[in-house]
Amino acid sequence: MKRLAAIAALAAVATATAACGTTETGDSAGSGGIYTTIDGAKQIDATAPINPFNPQGSTFVGYDAMSLAWPKNDLMDPNQFYPGLAASWTATPDQGEVVIHLQPDARWSDGKPVTSEDIRVSIGLAYTQGGSAYTVNAGAAGAAADIQIVDAKTVKIVQGANRSNAFLRNVLSTVVVPAQVYGPLLPAGFWTTLTAARGTGPAAEKAKTEITGLSQKVIAFAPREDVSAGPFVLERVNPGAALLKRNPYFYDAAKIVPDKVKVLNYTGNEQIWNYLVSGKLDSAPFTAVPAAVMTRIKETPGNDIRKGYSPVAASLAFNQARKPYDNVHVRRALAYLIDRNQVTKIASPEAGTPSVTTTGIHGSAAKAWLGDQIGALDQYKVDAAKADKELRAAGMVKKGGTWAMPDGKPWKVQLNVPASFSDWVAAAKSITSQLNDHGIEASVVTSADYILYLDELSSGKFDIGFWLMALGPSPYNIYQRVYGSANGWSLLAGRLRHSPPGKNGNWMAGPETIGGVNPGELTNQLNLASPEEQKRIVGTLARLTNEQLPVIQIYDYVNTQFVNTTRYTGWPEAGSEALRLPAGVWMQLGMIRKNSV
Repeated sequence: MKRLAAIAALAAVATATAACGTTETGDSAGSGGIYTTIDGAKQIDATAPINPFNPQGSTFVGYDAMSLAWPKNDLMDPNQFYPGLAASWTATPDQGEVVIHLQPDARWSDGKPVTSEDIRVSIGLAYTQGGSAYTVNAGAAGAAADIQIVDAKTVKIVQGANRSNAFLRNVLSTVVVPAQVYGPLLPAGFWTTLTAARGTGPAAEKAKTEITGLSQKVIAFAPREDVSAGPFVLERVNPGAALLKRNPYFYDAAKIVPDKVKVLNYTGNEQIWNYLVSGKLDSAPFTAVPAAVMTRIKETPGNDIRKGYSPVAASLAFNQARKPYDNVHVRRALAYLIDRNQVTKIASPEAGTPSVTTTGIHGSAAKAWLGDQIGALDQYKVDAAKADKELRAAGMVKKGGTWAMPDGKPWKVQLNVPASFSDWVAAAKSITSQLNDHGIEASVVTSADYILYLDELSSGKFDIGFWLMALGPSPYNIYQRVYGSANGWSLLAGRLRHSPPGKNGNWMAGPETIGGVNPGELTNQLNLASPEEQKRIVGTLARLTNEQLPVIQIYDYVNTQFVNTTRYTGWPEAGSEALRLPAGVWMQLGMIRKNSV
């Protein structure tokens, strides 16, 4: 997949290229050297504020932007974390109360200690953005009901009555900012207003509007300088790169080896390829790379690849409000015709593995969740005879070697993809070629960018579109991608509702119940279920997904990281769960060392 957050202005291209090829004043460092990387989540916008709440903000996760803790990305347990600004934490069995104990020596880069008030202010700001544990929607599952400062280094966060077993994870993921800088953004009486917003009626609605009305103010806030509790603090940023220097007050400074970190900007995949080929990057997240370029990258001295688990899969998702995709036999026929091995080889040979079958779960996690149940599922191996049988069962007719609709009208399959996702475009072309070879007229239609694509997808404009799924490790999040709002189910005020096709973002338009099973309700139950009950529900949903095919799982992503051992060593090993964390967190964990050779 193309790892670009947005397309930068053309004027920045020349500047970025020039800046990265020279050494600027202030780039010199001590014996620890300068660690050079890119931010796979966004491009650099030199005009963006130094603010982690801003999507393009000039802060960098794991380097100067800090969370309470960092996820271990366990296959089945989403509540395993490495310490961040939280040294430790405890939770009641039902996660009704979470107590956070801060790092005793944590200080901001201005020398002031990190305190419970910083956490309280950070949570208040999170409420203005909404979602996760910090939502003002009354009765929302997993919403915090109270934040209590126990002492200067201890905070208790209480969950509301509508419990979710994702509460601990969401609390530990809290981004922390300094109260002395961000505190004035919260108006007098904010916490009283927040309490009122959790109620019902006109007064509560007014209070909610006041809280969410602060959102843009928080996003636009531009501090004069970076005040960081992380291992680094921003020194400067320009269109070509951001330079961060060591924070002398970081609580675990002895583990941090580099003196500085340079985050290079990029305007497209090609520029990242050039950085890798020239050996400029000490590490980088995976970017879709043609085979010839990958060969050149591997030939560069020091370049190496680390592969690990990535809980994401690429799939074809159907709009069942459109014929003939409301017929399960048609969906099964297409599954029997798609050679997933061939598609993966063409589209994502380095960062994907062909899906063994469709379960809704990434293949690696499916083994842990389903065990022997996997063997009972239809793998949908390529079988033209079975595909023909399914098409005839759906009433489709073959005329002159071409498949047509039951009424004889032409059947034209269109696969929709965002033009910027190079692996999806390649996958769609491979699939349409295979379908055309079987007498199904198929073509690829692209949307200009991902944002437009999602808008068009959610409005129901497409018959079939590529869709990210299996977003783990939480089983609730995994199945939300198939049986959540995109398929009609949404949780409002603690109550699960199902919208008809075409309403409230329901573009998949699957039936509310299938054989007496309501998959949306089962998915919602995953929020509260015990581990054993989760396994039972996951087994049911996997079997239902395999039989009904609201999506066809094409390939499971592999987290493929680029590293270079010329200047630094100590990278996470292949298969390590830490590969999904930013390199700044690797440094916090004491992994990165200077190469002494």
